[in-house]
Amino acid sequence: MVSIFITAFAFALAILFLAGIGFYFWPRSAPDRSAPLLPPNPDFYGLFAEAPAKHQGKVKELIAQRELEASNLIDRARKGDRSVLAEARVQSDLLYARVLSELVERADSDAALLSLMSYLAQNELPVNRELAKAVIAWWNESPDRGSTAKALHFAALSDDAAIYCETVEEAMRFWREGKLPDLSEAELRALFDGEFWILSAHTRSSGAGFVLKRTLDSARRELEIGRAKP
Repeated sequence: MVSIFITAFAFALAILFLAGIGFYFWPRSAPDRSAPLLPPNPDFYGLFAEAPAKHQGKVKELIAQRELEASNLIDRARKGDRSVLAEARVQSDLLYARVLSELVERADSDAALLSLMSYLAQNELPVNRELAKAVIAWWNESPDRGSTAKALHFAALSDDAAIYCETVEEAMRFWREGKLPDLSEAELRALFDGEFWILSAHTRSSGAGFVLKRTLDSARRELEIGRAKP
C-alpha cells in the first residue's frame, strides 16, 4: 500500500515537472508594436503630403517679400546708393554681386570708379569679377606705379585666379614695353607675390591657381634677368 502511494506521488511530481518545462518553452506572442508610442505631430502632413493652403500662402508671401526687397535694393543701386551693398550682402552673395554690378555699370567715369573702389576698400566689402575687370580696363588706359598696384589688388580681391593671372601677364607686358618706369623689377615682383596671398586657399590650389603659379614663376625669372642687366 505504501509502495503504491509512493509511486503515485512520484508520478504526480513527474507530470508537474514536465508541465513546467512545457510552459517555459511555450511560444509567447510578440507585443503589438503597431500602435504609435507617441501621438502624431499635429503639424505633420506626411512625407509626401502637401502642406495646407495657409502654409503654402505663407511661403509664397515670404518669397514675394524677398523679391520686392531685392528689387528695391537694385533700384537704389541704379541711383548710386552704395549703402545697399551692406544690406544685399546680408541677404545673399548672389544679390550682393548683382547690386555691385549695377554700381559698377553706373560708374561711367574715372572719378566715379575710384570712388566706388575706395568705398569697398574702406568698408572691407567683397569684389566681384565685374569690378575687377572695370579696374583693369581703367588701369590699361594709363598704367603707372599706383594704378598697377590697384589693378593687382582688386584682381586678387575678386578671388579669381584667371583674372589675377591675366593682370600679372598684362603688368609684365607693360614692363617689357617700358610703360612702368617708376616701378622696379623688385617692386613689381613684391606686388605679384604679396597680392597672390590675398587669394583664398581654395583658389590658389585650383586648376586655374596652378596655371597662375606657373605664370608667377615665369615672371619672377624674367624680372630677375631684367634686374641683373646693366
